[in-house]
Amino acid sequence: MLGNLGLLVGLALLIVLALRGWNILLAVLLAILVIGLTNGMALQEVFLQHFPFGPSGAFSFAGNFLLLFLCGALFGRIMAASQAAQGVAMAITQWLGAKRALLIAMLVCALLTYGGVVVFVVIFTMYPIGVTLMKEANIPRRLYAAAIALGAGTFTMTALPGTPSIHNVIAANSLGTDLFAGGWYGVLAGVLMAGLGIWYLQRQWHLALANGEGYVATPKDEQMAAMAGGSGGNLPGWGRSIFPVLVVLSLIVLPRLLMQFSIEAGWINFALTQPILWASFALLMGAGVCYLLFPPVRKDFIRTAGQGADDALLPLINTAAVIGFGGVVIQTTGFHAFAEWLLALELPALVSVFISANLISGITASASGGLQIFMSSLAPAYIELGVSPELLHRIANLAAGGLDSLPHSGAVIALFTLMGLTHKEAYRDIFVVTVLVPMLAALVVVAVAMMLA
Repeated sequence: MLGNLGLLVGLALLIVLALRGWNILLAVLLAILVIGLTNGMALQEVFLQHFPFGPSGAFSFAGNFLLLFLCGALFGRIMAASQAAQGVAMAITQWLGAKRALLIAMLVCALLTYGGVVVFVVIFTMYPIGVTLMKEANIPRRLYAAAIALGAGTFTMTALPGTPSIHNVIAANSLGTDLFAGGWYGVLAGVLMAGLGIWYLQRQWHLALANGEGYVATPKDEQMAAMAGGSGGNLPGWGRSIFPVLVVLSLIVLPRLLMQFSIEAGWINFALTQPILWASFALLMGAGVCYLLFPPVRKDFIRTAGQGADDALLPLINTAAVIGFGGVVIQTTGFHAFAEWLLALELPALVSVFISANLISGITASASGGLQIFMSSLAPAYIELGVSPELLHRIANLAAGGLDSLPHSGAVIALFTLMGLTHKEAYRDIFVVTVLVPMLAALVVVAVAMMLA
């Protein structure tokens, strides 16, 4: 009883401290101390074994995925330094017009994240551009933030096949699948997430305007707008801007495409069986293309690359810390009882996958953290129940992208901090487009998969 209570207190403590702005690593360490003491676990095992080096340990995760985080952050920093990311955004803005600013924000974020630019870089890229868009179209800040979250943190993160997102790679690495596993189901979920999400945001925009709510400037806006580089001739053309993203996507798609035509080569097998290394290679090639295409990158490449390496550390450490928290949780008797209860429920296996992956991601407030814990602790049981690895890959990914965006999510907190928003002002819209809509899309996919089984 005390152990179960300690689990709840530790989770509540993690959520409260995150909401109060605590560093997530410090919050995690305090939370696992509470869990360890209330569950009668030896502290040396908690802090020196389960948290750092267990099957879902922080350092175990960081060691496996350091290269991917590093290459993703490097590519994102170079894209930003070359102003190619801004070039893509401004080109789409000119084509669609500022009046479609919410759609533009979603599309640009989706394109950049699907091309391998890490979410935090996308957030920092889109805010400066968004100041002009919000001002011209009179969009409330809360809705623009939700559009960024919809484009960067939903369908390109967990649904669309081929994405080099950490979530897609975790599933492929754990199950021996490739980045395109369950592809058609992912496309269906992606269309539902994008369509329902942008419909909701457009409706809220019209309601806000009818109620007299619009864009309100902040002192930070002018500084951020200057970072966007304007819409004039300083930005590279859209063709050059988008080319590095296309290179990354093409390299990821190419092995799968060649395999469909029965073309065999050693490197094709390597690409399909080593998702971490191949996705990292694709991102490095994208960075190399930026180096060749954009002179400003060549002039200061060493410093820019160093900044990219620095950019990788904080997201990696924060993600690893949350996963380490889960690594301690899964060692408790309470978690094992919870897992046994889930598996014993008289539910179809795919429904059980949906529930379990969602709950674990909600506990950790991280889709990647929840997915890693799910793959190491529960995925083998579902394989034994007859769920195919390809289908488990996609359903688990989709489910992990549901409750991951609860108020204590690091990405949510970072977005609100950057844009000067509070949870009271903006979380409702974030909750709808990053929790409710993805969960609904995942449920639709589960239903379709069950009908086709």
